[in-house]
Amino acid sequence: MKKKILIGIAAVIIVLGAPSTMFGEDATPAEYVAALGKATLYANQMHMSKKALHEQLISEFGEQFTEEAADYAVEKVKANWKENALSKAKMYQKEMNMSRKAVYDQLISEYGENFTKEEADYALEHLPK
Repeated sequence: MKKKILIGIAAVIIVLGAPSTMFGEDATPAEYVAALGKATLYANQMHMSKKALHEQLISEFGEQFTEEAADYAVEKVKANWKENALSKAKMYQKEMNMSRKAVYDQLISEYGENFTKEEADYALEHLPK
């Protein structure tokens, strides 16, 4: 009976993930984990650019995470920045009736979406004509 309980506990630890401190490693700070959660939301549901995402995470009008937490989140978030640019481009084209040139300018503007030129080029190449 005791053996079954220990095996059960071990299975739960494996499934849930053992706290890294059990193995002498430092745990990821809670703020970093929270920043990554927000980064995932902004990157994958709102299709933000990498730079806009970072700004949102540290902004006093946004999430107010530390620079370090935001850096961690932006580095770890799983996002396709080119596809995010394309999603934004489609939205501007369809919902705001913007020209291709205006869409491109909006994508790369520091006052707009803040995508890289490479990401904006990808978006325009794949944007319906």
